[in-house]
Amino acid sequence: MEVKLFNSLSNQVDTLTPIKKDEVSIYCCGPTVYGDAHIGNIRPPVVFDTLRRFLEYLGYNVKSVSNFTDVDDKIINKAVQEGVSENVITDRYIKAYKEVISALNVKPHYQNPRVTEYMDDIIAYIDDLVKSGAAYEVDGDVFFRISAIKDYGELSNVKKEDLVVGARIDENSKKESPLDFALWKKTDVGIQWDSPWGKGRPGWHTECCVMINSIFGGRIDIHGGGFDLKFPHHENEIAQAKAHDHNKIANLWVHNGFVNFGNEKMSKSLGNVILAKDAIAKFGGNAMRLLILSTHYRAPVSFTDETIASATNELNRIQTTFKQLAVKIQLNKGSLTSGEVSIEPFLAALADDLNTSNALAELYAKLKEANQELRKNPLDMKKLESLFASLKAMLNILGLDIKYPVVDENIEKIYNEYMRLKAEKKFEESDVLRSKLIEAGIF
Repeated sequence: MEVKLFNSLSNQVDTLTPIKKDEVSIYCCGPTVYGDAHIGNIRPPVVFDTLRRFLEYLGYNVKSVSNFTDVDDKIINKAVQEGVSENVITDRYIKAYKEVISALNVKPHYQNPRVTEYMDDIIAYIDDLVKSGAAYEVDGDVFFRISAIKDYGELSNVKKEDLVVGARIDENSKKESPLDFALWKKTDVGIQWDSPWGKGRPGWHTECCVMINSIFGGRIDIHGGGFDLKFPHHENEIAQAKAHDHNKIANLWVHNGFVNFGNEKMSKSLGNVILAKDAIAKFGGNAMRLLILSTHYRAPVSFTDETIASATNELNRIQTTFKQLAVKIQLNKGSLTSGEVSIEPFLAALADDLNTSNALAELYAKLKEANQELRKNPLDMKKLESLFASLKAMLNILGLDIKYPVVDENIEKIYNEYMRLKAEKKFEESDVLRSKLIEAGIF
C-alpha cells in the first residue's frame, strides 16, 4: 500500500519511499526534561506512535527514536534552585514522562537517546563544522555561519532578509550575523564538558543532528515534531546537515499541530497548561489518546469540557460493543483469533496523510455493523468473528487499549444458569447471578 504524508520541506503530500527496503526510520524530537509534560507535549508521541503502528501493520520494520534533551539552561537553573545535580532533575522528569506515554499506550522506542550520552560525538561534529568553515569560535563560544549554506529558511519558508530586519541584535554580539546560532556555549554555571574551545555545553540545534547521525548513520526517512519546532530548531538542523553531510537529514519532515486550550494555544508561558499526568488520571489514557486522534494531526486539537466529554462517550461506545462482541463469540463457542480481518477503507484513510479522523469514521461504521449483527437471531458466528478481528486490528493500530473479559467454564456455567432462571422468570435468583456476571465484566 502506498503511504503518503505531508512533507513540510516540499510543502506537499509526498509518497513514503523508504531508504532501506522494508524498513522505516523515524526520529521525533522529544522533551527537554525540566518539568512535567503538559497535554500539548503528548500530541507528538501519540501521532508518531500511531504512524509507527500503521507502518508496522503494513509489514515495515520501524526504527522509531525519540530523544531526551537532558542538558539545557532551564535544567541547570532548576538544579541550582533545588541545590541538586542536573541528573537528579532529568532522571525525575524522564521517569515521569515515560509513565505518561506508557499510560497513553505509546510503544517503547527503538532508542531513547539522552544528549549527555553523545557528548564526544557532538564535540567532534562541531569541530568538523569549524574546520570546514561552516562554524567559528569567539571567546569560547561556537556559532554556525548561516552564510556557509544556500537556501536557509526553505523548511519554514522564511527569508534571510526578513529575519535580519526582525532580529534583535545586542551591541556587543559576538556573532558575525544576527542569524548565526550557537553550537557550543561557554558556561561557568552548571554541568559542563571539556572541548577544543574550553569548558561549556552544546547548543540545542546540534544535538538532534548528532544523535540521528550516530544512531542511523546518516539520512532518515521521517523527521517528526510539533509545528513550533519548524523554526528555528528544525531549520537549523537542516542547515548543519547541509554543511556537514550535504543532505537535509530526512526525506520527509512531518509536523503536527498544537493542542489548544479552548481557542488559545496551550503553553507554559501563557500559564494555561494542564499537566498530562493530571488529565490522564482524570479521564484515562485511552480517552486522551482518542481526543488527540479525533482530529487530523496537522489541524489544532481543542481541549475543552465538550471535546473530552465527546471522546469519553465515544470510548464508552467502543468499549461496550467490543466487549459484547467478545463475550457473545465466547459464549457461543466461537473463536477470537481466527476471524478474517477486513479493514481496507480504514487503512486507506491512514495511508492518505495519516487521516485518523477518517479512520475513526471507519471504526465507528464497523461498530455499527457489529451492533446490528449482535441483535440478529440466529447469530452469524463467522461474521461476528470477522468483525471482532477487524475491530481488534483497528484498535491496535490506533493504540487504543480496550480490554474484554475472558469467558471461562465457570463464567459460562453462571451465564447459562442465569439465562435459565431468567427464562423461568425467577428474577430474584437470576439477579444474584447477574451481579456476579457484572463483576466479571460480562454485562
